Amino acid sequence: MRILLALGGNAMTSPDGKARPEDQIAAATEAMEAVADLVAAGVDVVITHGNGPQVGNLLVKNELAATVVPPVPLDWCGAQTQGTLGDILMNALDGALAARGLTRPTAALVTRTRVDAADPAFAKPSKPVGRYLSADEARTMIEHGETWEDRGERGWRRMVASPEPLEVLDAPAAVALVEAGFVVIANGGGGIPTVRNTDGSLAGVEAVIDKDLGAALLAQAIEVDLLVIATDVAHAVLGFGTPEAADIGQVSLDQMRKYAADGHFAGGSMGPKVDAVCRFVASSGRRGVITDLGSILAAAEGRAGTIVTPN
Repeated sequence: MRILLALGGNAMTSPDGKARPEDQIAAATEAMEAVADLVAAGVDVVITHGNGPQVGNLLVKNELAATVVPPVPLDWCGAQTQGTLGDILMNALDGALAARGLTRPTAALVTRTRVDAADPAFAKPSKPVGRYLSADEARTMIEHGETWEDRGERGWRRMVASPEPLEVLDAPAAVALVEAGFVVIANGGGGIPTVRNTDGSLAGVEAVIDKDLGAALLAQAIEVDLLVIATDVAHAVLGFGTPEAADIGQVSLDQMRKYAADGHFAGGSMGPKVDAVCRFVASSGRRGVITDLGSILAAAEGRAGTIVTPN
């Protein structure tokens, strides 16, 4: 069995959201215990992960140093966090496997995801990233070519494009590593946003890709049997936060899409996860699951989580 496990941003920070190096190492160590259980059960695992807090930290460094050195672009931030988080996750997974008496090679792959340079998202950047700044601080960043928006009393915030992911360019390398026996970490943060120029060359662009949609695209490309999106709850929920709240267990693709159309899933949290799972199930004819880290092995066996099945 081959599984793609998509770790949310909460899996790479402390419970209170802190992202100090020690927090990230501790969170990765806990997350990789679940992955080691999957490997011990004979599952081939590919891991992808969020990078929001880590990119946020790099953006702060950009802002503080903007009068000294040029800010690094967002695609570089994505590449840097893929490398750093890949290193942390490999070390944690190697330790968890060794504790179980297992030897399995691990690899972290710097991964690009192609987007369309003509995607409408580039015409009006609408995704806020990073922290709020004063007007004077934002002006310095605007002079470096960034787009910032006045958000009222809280200050100014950077706005970036979030285009639709079209192709995981380095998926063939991930497949080759999996088939060679590696546990692979790939496409972190949805992938490094990349466009193909008219002459066939490739170039990174200032954008962010939704990590869950990137996970669905990678899962399809490497033909996994199951996509598992790990979050901080065991199930997607109908009527979340109301007295009528109810966990969703096994559900058909059409029914899950109806729940989404009826507004049950918030756009900034569960909504993209549901969208990603539905896209994968529709394109592959295979199952997708939303659950928490502690339930991953049971989810792989069809015993836990919100399991979306083909119609």
